[in-house]
Amino acid sequence: MEEKNQRNKLIKILKGLGPGIITAALVFGPSKMTITSKLGAEYGYATLWIVVVAIFFMFIFTNMGARIGLSSSDSLLSQIKVKWGNKAGIIIGFGVFLVTTSFQAGNSIGVGIAIAEASGTKPWIWVLVFNILGIALLFFRSFYKTLERLMIALVGLMLVSFLTTLFLSKPSLSGIASGFVPSFPAGSTGLLIAFMASCFSIVGAFYQAYLIQESRKPGTEPQKNKSATGIYILGIMSAVVIICAAAVLHPQGIKVNSASEMSKALEPLFGTYAADLFLAGLFGASFSSLVGNATVGGSLLGDSLGYGSKLSSKAVRLLIALVMVCGASISLIFGKLPLELIIFAQSVTIFLVPIIGIAMFSIANDKKMMGKYVNSSFARIGGAIGLILLSSLAVWNFYELFIK
Repeated sequence: MEEKNQRNKLIKILKGLGPGIITAALVFGPSKMTITSKLGAEYGYATLWIVVVAIFFMFIFTNMGARIGLSSSDSLLSQIKVKWGNKAGIIIGFGVFLVTTSFQAGNSIGVGIAIAEASGTKPWIWVLVFNILGIALLFFRSFYKTLERLMIALVGLMLVSFLTTLFLSKPSLSGIASGFVPSFPAGSTGLLIAFMASCFSIVGAFYQAYLIQESRKPGTEPQKNKSATGIYILGIMSAVVIICAAAVLHPQGIKVNSASEMSKALEPLFGTYAADLFLAGLFGASFSSLVGNATVGGSLLGDSLGYGSKLSSKAVRLLIALVMVCGASISLIFGKLPLELIIFAQSVTIFLVPIIGIAMFSIANDKKMMGKYVNSSFARIGGAIGLILLSSLAVWNFYELFIK
């Protein structure tokens, strides 16, 4: 009896962590693994401090999103429509749909490569298999519960994979400690900005409001905000991959251009077991992002068009499936994410991210809408600095794409 009570208690705790872990899983995708691998391989432990900065602002805005979700039964886009009109909601919803669809091919390719490298088969087979599997998940009666369990399992897989690799790589403790002292190694600016832009994911923070509402049973009291745990896990995974690359690749002067190259570099030192284990982590990152990214894009487009955002809605599920089909098609036709599509997605993101950040911040500061969940002084100050940072990243991105 006592064992059953303990098991129920554990299940309850994991359910409370669900929304935060889903956000961590969809943010930590194959592109994040590539950026973190490159940071460690090229600059050793020196850039670990950027993880703390990115996670701090991600925590501020994810917490903000969670409190918005707890404050009302109306979706965040519905609240934006009330405050600024239907056009504002449609622009944000459609913009997020375009960005997630554009980057979905990268998630499909990541899944294909992870399994293909480990099994010696062709990537396109696994792109098809796991996109079909992802779409099949939509037919489960309770898609949110299935999504929650899947993300917890995949995050668990990633943690085991990366922490085991960390144990094998035997990193320098003094090197790790020194890495948390801010420094800018020559030539690191571009990668540091790319990491900040991908880890401080305002779209992921925005969607936290939806996940909190989705996880809440009708007629029950709002649950406690436990979004922080998922964001801490996101930070741990990012830091661990940087440390592994710093310990294994940096001393040998090996540079990597993808996360799968990181696994190849591990094999001569630790054998195929370690390489396959890292590929398992890449699979976890890719498949969680493939499903999570599509869920964000489909849900927000559905909400902006008036279909609501509930994952039980047929229209929303069809839009989620559309994101997966588009991503899989692009990856099968081109074999990679086309440069034109990357530029298009980045162009939309430049203008969209500051708008989303300002909208969230404004609603979270509105006492009438938020009640007791309104931003604290700490959240206001941290959020304002985060918005300045987001705007600066947008200006830099605009300069890199259109002026330089």
